[in-house]
Amino acid sequence: MDEKVNILLCEDDENLGMLLREYLQAKGYNAELCPDGDAGYKAFIKGKYDICALDVMMPKKDGFTLAKEIRAVNSEIPIMFLTAKNLKEDVLEGFKIGADDYITKPFSMEELTLRMEAILRRVRGKKNREVSLFNIGRFTFDSKKQILSIDDKTVKLTTKESELLHLLCLHQNEILQRDFALKSIWIDDNYFNARSMDVYITKLRKHLKDDESVEIINIHGKGYKLIVPETEE
Repeated sequence: MDEKVNILLCEDDENLGMLLREYLQAKGYNAELCPDGDAGYKAFIKGKYDICALDVMMPKKDGFTLAKEIRAVNSEIPIMFLTAKNLKEDVLEGFKIGADDYITKPFSMEELTLRMEAILRRVRGKKNREVSLFNIGRFTFDSKKQILSIDDKTVKLTTKESELLHLLCLHQNEILQRDFALKSIWIDDNYFNARSMDVYITKLRKHLKDDESVEIINIHGKGYKLIVPETEE
C-alpha cells in the first residue's frame, strides 16, 4: 500500500478490539478503535476513513444503527460487520443496510485483512472505471460505447464482454484476479458464473485475434493477464 489505509474499528470487547487494532497496525494500516456506537459515530464525523469495520452488538448504539448513520453522511464508504451473530435474518439485515461484507466470530485475523483488501480493490476498481478509452496494441477500445476497433473494422461488444475487457485493460500486463473479476461483474463467484466468464474470455480472444501481439493468457490458479506490447516513451 503506497498510502496507509485508515480504518474505523468499532468493537466493544476490549481485548478483541485491542488485538485487532494491534494486528491491523502491524500490517501497515491506521486503525482507530472505538468501544461503542456513539464513540464510533463521533470518530467518523471528525476523521477521514477508507473503510469501517463495525461490531453489531455494541452498547449505546448497535452496529446496524451506526452503519445507517454513517451511510447518511457518506453513501460510498465501504462497511463490513464483525459479529458473533450468524442468523440468516441478521446477515440479510446487514446487506440491506448496504454492507460490503459480513464476517462472523470467531474469525482469523488474516481472513479479516484479506476481506478488507478485497473490498478496497473493488472500490478502487469502481473509481478506475472513469477511464474509458484504451489502446490495446493496434486496437482502440471505448468501454463506454462498448466498441472495439482496429483499422477499418469495428465490433460492438456485449455489456459483459465490455466490462470484462475493461477490467483486463485496467490490469494490462498484470494478473487480473479471477475472484475479483467475478465479484466485480457477476457479483457472485459461483461455479456457473465462473464458467460463464471463461466463455466470455474465449469470445474476447476471438475479437483480439487480428493483432498477434495482443493475447489473453490464463494464469493457473489465479486469473488472467492481458498481454499488450509496451509502448516506447
